[in-house]
Amino acid sequence: MSGLQKNLFQKYLERRKRKKEEAKKKKPENFFEMAISWIRTLLGAIIIVMIINGLAIASFVVPTGSMENTVMTGDFLIVNKFIYGPSTPQVIPFLNIALPFFKFPGFKDPEPGDVIVFIYPGDKDEVEPKEFQYYLKRCIAVAGDTLQIINKKVYVNGKEQPLPENAKFSRPVFDGDSYRTFPPGRGFSGDNYGPLRIPKKGDIIHLNPANYFEWEVFILREGHEIYISGGDIYIDNKKTNKYVVERDYCFGMGDNRDNSEDSRYWGYIPYENVVGTPIFVYWSWDTNKPLTQIFEKLATVRWSRIFTFID
Repeated sequence: MSGLQKNLFQKYLERRKRKKEEAKKKKPENFFEMAISWIRTLLGAIIIVMIINGLAIASFVVPTGSMENTVMTGDFLIVNKFIYGPSTPQVIPFLNIALPFFKFPGFKDPEPGDVIVFIYPGDKDEVEPKEFQYYLKRCIAVAGDTLQIINKKVYVNGKEQPLPENAKFSRPVFDGDSYRTFPPGRGFSGDNYGPLRIPKKGDIIHLNPANYFEWEVFILREGHEIYISGGDIYIDNKKTNKYVVERDYCFGMGDNRDNSEDSRYWGYIPYENVVGTPIFVYWSWDTNKPLTQIFEKLATVRWSRIFTFID
């Protein structure tokens, strides 16, 4: 081999060696770039889902039997979120972390008879709920209405309301649950409730030591400090005997009237918490059976429920 050939061959070997070294260096960079690309894609997909969920439609799984037989536990619902006003994302998917959100004007406010999906406002003694949850109930009264239940029959503004088509009762009249009902201190039962006016924006609530605990959590939820001292009531550190309601509210009940934790037990639903109304069932099965038992789970599919429209 001539000196020129040796020189060329040596340069060739050196080039191959450099390429191998560069390839080794690039592998971590390529893996890093690939990971960044996957993360960007995943985040982009999550953001798109969040936007769609806030603006237009969403999926909702019925967790309890409180609305039977209108909807069943394990029904998967398509929810119209546009009708009551689209919003910015309300929760981070999968993590169930609540986000501050802005709600745009909708086509209508909740009306008596509407089946509504809403953000749970919390137990009757909670200013904020322990966790972010969507609930499903039927709106039976709205802001400014006077609600009363007499021996299970619902009256709104003095007029008896028809029982929803698929609603049901499971026991006789029972008045032993007054210790659980909302508002505190009123002594209502789930079957004999009210009369009670559903708060409307601009309503004036007259406060005194006797009704202080009825309204304490309500006013705290509206974003104000309230306390009682020496028989005097203070809101935002100012002594007062009245409060002006700042939002509109509605009242929700389950169609499974005797097995429903609803507004009778935890309170009013702000209009801004109402996020949509279910349209139809797109899937239905036993959600209590684990996916590890897939064949047994598939055997629980309720084919007759699929594409059932909700009214």
